[in-house]
Amino acid sequence: MRARTPRCASSSGSRRNSTNFGGSSLPEIRGRAAGLNGPFGAGKTTVSELVVDRFPGSMLFDPEEVGFMLRSVVPPAPSGDFQDLPVWRSLTVDTATRIAEIYQRPLVVPMTLVRRQYRDEIFGGLRTAGLAVRHFFLTLNEALLRSRITDQVLLPDNAERDAEVRRWRLGQVTRCLAARADMPGDTVFLDSGEAGPSALADAVVERVSAD
Repeated sequence: MRARTPRCASSSGSRRNSTNFGGSSLPEIRGRAAGLNGPFGAGKTTVSELVVDRFPGSMLFDPEEVGFMLRSVVPPAPSGDFQDLPVWRSLTVDTATRIAEIYQRPLVVPMTLVRRQYRDEIFGGLRTAGLAVRHFFLTLNEALLRSRITDQVLLPDNAERDAEVRRWRLGQVTRCLAARADMPGDTVFLDSGEAGPSALADAVVERVSAD
């Protein structure tokens, strides 16, 4: 599994931005966030790390880290998915909002959110709190996605757990790809099967820099 280390791009200072950053009309923009959505295995975290390297002042906020923390604190959801915990969804909104407010830096947020209720709850909560959100969805064809997941090694020191995670991810492919049709109208779709991580990161930076 990837190392859990904070990521932020160097910046000589921060600036407040009151422009529209995702189609939302807000009386006051208190922060910005680029949400990278898409199936497990589509490359969201890799692209997000490259975006942070290219987007001055931005910070990587991975809501999965909130889920890891909760696993050692609260009983698990019956499904085993921490996204089904209301406390995870509320803490994700609260944490992102506070980071953006305190540090005055744009956030880059990799997160698979394909259930409409949860997506609306989190992105809607961020917008209500004053964050202008630009929503991206990384997509690719099913055969390539399944091949990537099959070839991934997330937990090299725990083969049994690694196989379990791989099976779980493969089991999510159909619903994650089907969710493309249910994304909001202002979603920016990026094909991670056609373009590599570097090109995708450049596309994200170009879009958010223009907002």
